[in-house]
Amino acid sequence: MYDRVRPTYPAELFDDLAGIVGDHPRVLEIGPGTGQATSAMVDRGWPVTAVELSPDLAGVLKRRVPSVDVVVADFDTWDLPAQTFDLVVSATAFHWLDPATRMQRCVDVLRPGGALAVVSTHHVAGGSQQLFADVQSCYDRFTDDATTDGLPAADDVPNDPEGLERSGLFGSVEFRRYVWDVDYSAAQYLELLSSYSGHRALTIERRDRLYDCIGAHIEAAGGSITKRYLNQLSVGISLNQPLA
Repeated sequence: MYDRVRPTYPAELFDDLAGIVGDHPRVLEIGPGTGQATSAMVDRGWPVTAVELSPDLAGVLKRRVPSVDVVVADFDTWDLPAQTFDLVVSATAFHWLDPATRMQRCVDVLRPGGALAVVSTHHVAGGSQQLFADVQSCYDRFTDDATTDGLPAADDVPNDPEGLERSGLFGSVEFRRYVWDVDYSAAQYLELLSSYSGHRALTIERRDRLYDCIGAHIEAAGGSITKRYLNQLSVGISLNQPLA
């Protein structure tokens, strides 16, 4: 289900990343899941080693992208390899790593002048805005973390959410932003919600009632919902020499 419903990333993001790091980097990917970003890099001919915590997700990734060297491990405690990489990538997974050590550990596996690329995903205002406002009533009824703040506009989300620039570990940091919409049927959208940890943590009874409520709103609005995403790309070039 995770592999089926999780969104991928805009092709432009990888075009921009290639423009920064070059055409054929050796990549270490952290937290690939089932390969939402991995496939795009492999399709470009980039050799990828992927460190994934979940054996189940790693198994799907290996079947989906056989050429990837998949390591099942917790990056926070993984024995860092002696080899170095041109590029370390973490797409919508960096926030799960230990903030006290994650940046330095990434730098430790980069060659001098290598790059750390962090992709973050944000849910932002747009798409079916009125429908999302109506669906909020379902969360008010069936969850304990109801909010009326709404989603931020894409322009209001600050650059560098993971703090690459503040770390002092990089000679330069570049930022890119990508806003795009995805259309879902009611069934597809409920499956997407089921891939989020907060929804999976609900009791079965609460989750069923929440989903019935959300599904009814979507069907009443015509049977589909459009969700807007913001992807941010932060690329830090490590100190010493520039990328060749």
